[in-house]
Amino acid sequence: MVEAPQPDGHDESVRDSIARLYADGRAYAEAEVERQKRRAGIAAAGVRDAALLGAAALMLSFGVVVAVLVGLILSLAPALGPLGATGAVLGGTLLAVLILLLLAKARIGRMKRAMKP
Repeated sequence: MVEAPQPDGHDESVRDSIARLYADGRAYAEAEVERQKRRAGIAAAGVRDAALLGAAALMLSFGVVVAVLVGLILSLAPALGPLGATGAVLGGTLLAVLILLLLAKARIGRMKRAMKP
């Protein structure tokens, strides 16, 4: 038995369906590319911020070492005043280091949450 050719209307709808499928696939691919670009941007910004905050904390840590050494030299003096000043500088700098490290940790955590699917 030979099948009769199908009317042109049916071929047109198949062509339309394939064209629509192609357009939808292309739109999906473009949206996925944009999504991945956005994720890469979030990751780059998070790494940059964490690196800057970590570097600032590291510089302040070196400042703490200098303050401790200067404070120890001054504390050898018979007066108690230089030791009190050393304690105040040391405590304030360590507090600033702690705050910067906590901010860096929060940025890394926020970046990890943004990267999850």
